[in-house]
Amino acid sequence: MASRTPLDGVELVLADLDGVIYKGPGAIPYAVESINALGTSVRIAYLTNNASRTDVTVASHLTELGLHASPGDVVTSPQAAVTLLKELVAEGSTILVVGGDGLVDEVLKGGFTVTRSALDGPAAVVQGFSPEVGWVHLAEAAFALNGDGTTGDLPWIATNTDWTIPQARGTAPGNGTLVAAVHTAIGRLPIVAGKPEVAIFSEAMTRFGTSAALMIGDRLDTDILGAHRAGIPSVLVLTGIDQAKQVLGAVPEERPTYILEDLRQLNQTYPETITTEAPGITRTSVGGATVRREGGTLTVECGTGIDLLRAGAAAIWNSGAAIYALDVPPELYS
Repeated sequence: MASRTPLDGVELVLADLDGVIYKGPGAIPYAVESINALGTSVRIAYLTNNASRTDVTVASHLTELGLHASPGDVVTSPQAAVTLLKELVAEGSTILVVGGDGLVDEVLKGGFTVTRSALDGPAAVVQGFSPEVGWVHLAEAAFALNGDGTTGDLPWIATNTDWTIPQARGTAPGNGTLVAAVHTAIGRLPIVAGKPEVAIFSEAMTRFGTSAALMIGDRLDTDILGAHRAGIPSVLVLTGIDQAKQVLGAVPEERPTYILEDLRQLNQTYPETITTEAPGITRTSVGGATVRREGGTLTVECGTGIDLLRAGAAAIWNSGAAIYALDVPPELYS
């Protein structure tokens, strides 16, 4: 197989933000330099499920970190949510918004009227993350969505259902926990605009006019699953939420095309996975690492670091067995 990098054949890079570009206000090491080094060879779209900030605010933050970003380069889950909203309710309708400025801004730009009260008879509810969202806001959403039983179910769109969100101080509850509270009160689920659903990927690829895209993310259950559903390759970068243990145990639809330690490896040749068979033994080699599988037992023959993780993941993924049915040495996930 010819040498390749994760960027081969790619016209558009879709980069997640939290856990990929930054954590809290600060840039992740090597992220800014690596993205800027792409130059004009590919377009960059910054995808975020975080609905609390506008595209202008996000672009300003990225610029402060040293990236060359404009609001048009930022694709948000509120933008995808408004695209869905336009398919469900009439133009100019009143929408109950649970969320922050990022969501309010996009709903207004979409030609809708914003309310915070179920008493205003909204035509739909749109819910997104904001640190200020509290019980009173969730209750208004529940009141509107429960209705009086005579007008049918109002459309309910969630910008995303991420259970957690990385912050400078650690991992905090995400929009999924807030959506779950409303779900518990009303007994039904929302339409979801953000990752891992396809709407936000379609929003980005339509805007940039190409489907030759590569998704870079730090979460298997949103970024990588979403890329799989959108039919594009993906990179998991180990600078955010998911780490070696999650990679090894990933279900098929959450397995990334590439695994990187950090974004410097975007432009580096990605080593081929080589599998060799002998009676009762399967060896999987990536770069300088080899993992042997005999029945349900995996053994590290050689290698360390990212290539060992890549080899271990391939050995497990290609075994046909669930990870809990295998004896996995700690060197693979430590």
